[in-house]
Amino acid sequence: MRAPAIRLTVPILAIALSACGTTQAVTPARPSTPPPTPSPVSSPPATPTPHVTIVDAAYVAAELAGVEQGIRLPGTPVQEYATLGVRQQSAYHLLAAHPDWLPAVLSAVPSSLRSVVQANITAAQQIDSLNGASSALPHWRIIAPPAPDVLLGYYREAQQAYGIPWQYLAAINLIETNMGRIQGLSSAGAQGPMQFMPATWASYGLGDVNNPHDAILAAGRYLQAHGAPSNMSRAIYAYNPSTLYVRAVQLYAQQMFANERAFLGYYNWEVYFQTTNGEVLLPEAVAKESMRRARIGDEFLVRLERVLKRRDLIRWDAGVRATENR
Repeated sequence: MRAPAIRLTVPILAIALSACGTTQAVTPARPSTPPPTPSPVSSPPATPTPHVTIVDAAYVAAELAGVEQGIRLPGTPVQEYATLGVRQQSAYHLLAAHPDWLPAVLSAVPSSLRSVVQANITAAQQIDSLNGASSALPHWRIIAPPAPDVLLGYYREAQQAYGIPWQYLAAINLIETNMGRIQGLSSAGAQGPMQFMPATWASYGLGDVNNPHDAILAAGRYLQAHGAPSNMSRAIYAYNPSTLYVRAVQLYAQQMFANERAFLGYYNWEVYFQTTNGEVLLPEAVAKESMRRARIGDEFLVRLERVLKRRDLIRWDAGVRATENR
């Protein structure tokens, strides 16, 4: 509200003059007390108009176009992949939560990226269908994986030894434990970054099942023994007897065959676990009870807080999550 105007009245000094033109001494008027100097009145600061980002198909398309291009650019600095990978994963989570957006997203992204987006969302859907939802959180510990160049060295060592293209090993490592972030047993009892059952490890493993180097080389031996590299579909099916699994591995591997920098995006994906109450982000180095306290029933919120984590306010707007910058 604008402050009212201040009117200042200036006092007038009356001077008495003599009659008949004779000048008489003028008694000086006693100076009046000057009015107090008014304090400056400032208007209240204007409230900035918040910038609202509506999360819809257009938003997801713009996010995916930006991050997928950034991941594939040869000049992208390595340190930027951590943010690019998180944004990429979060955008696909949003798209998975709203499959009806897919036609609009595919139409909006550059034509060169349509097959990339379709492959990544299809692979995610295969794994979601395979895993289903759980009523309880797993007994896992989330740890930092080896550095990307270290993992690539292990994959390439297995490729040289057993003929398995490293992209398949990376895709399996991604699906099984998010590049080794998950430490703990699967529901079936498999363990290690490449998820071996004890009997299988006894036949194909050397060293420590929880050691990334030893586990990746064992995966190469196992795949070779079951038909790779001449029949990768057969070998991957032996690794996990599900056509959904085979398809997901092939789709992720194809992206890394097309552009090796795709690996750096996948490498930075975080661990989410699907429960009957929604999808839960499992942060690094937390115990199960801490994970339980971190549960958020609304998977949309979990996905969005990763996409929009630098924003100050997240609110509901007509049933769609939006953000405002204050």
